Amino acid sequence: MIDSHLIACHDCDLLLKPPSLRPGAVACCPRCGATLYREIKHGHERVLAFALAAVVLYLLANCFPIMSLEISGTKVSCTLVGAALALWNQGIQTLSILVMATTVIVPGLQLLILLYLLIPMQLRHMPPYVPELLRTLQLLRPWSMIEVFMLGILVSLSKLAAMAQVIPGIALWSFAVLMFMMTAVFAAFDARRVWRLLPVMQ
Repeated sequence: MIDSHLIACHDCDLLLKPPSLRPGAVACCPRCGATLYREIKHGHERVLAFALAAVVLYLLANCFPIMSLEISGTKVSCTLVGAALALWNQGIQTLSILVMATTVIVPGLQLLILLYLLIPMQLRHMPPYVPELLRTLQLLRPWSMIEVFMLGILVSLSKLAAMAQVIPGIALWSFAVLMFMMTAVFAAFDARRVWRLLPVMQ
């Protein structure tokens, strides 16, 4: 029977028991030298701070206009949800659903799951359904495409600048910072530590 506490090296598939590390230390594979994981000092507190900041940026990005266009004195602005609804009304339902899912629904679900896990853990309590939520979080990660959305916005801005005066909105800057904040959240989030604390806090 395989020990459930073993981990596998992602490079050479060596099975080994995860060593206990002091904060700031790095665990490496003894066979190939690949980095297995890092023990981040105040890891959960840092992730919670990043996640709360990301929630504020997420709300700003979805409640305010992405950009405004001014043509011959007429000013038009649009939010992300408004743009997705416009695509739906124009008959491009598939693209509308993809925009909503990858830039609104999935990042929102990721932040909700992280807050649901981290806030009770900060209060020394493990919430229910942790294994299911950790697996869901892992499944959602490839579907969060804020970076692709930002690239599309920058391309659109370069093309629209020749036809009208483009005024970047609060949402555009919020999305730009949110992109880096989400990267920081998942770089600091250690699911392995949550699994380790699961039997202790329940």
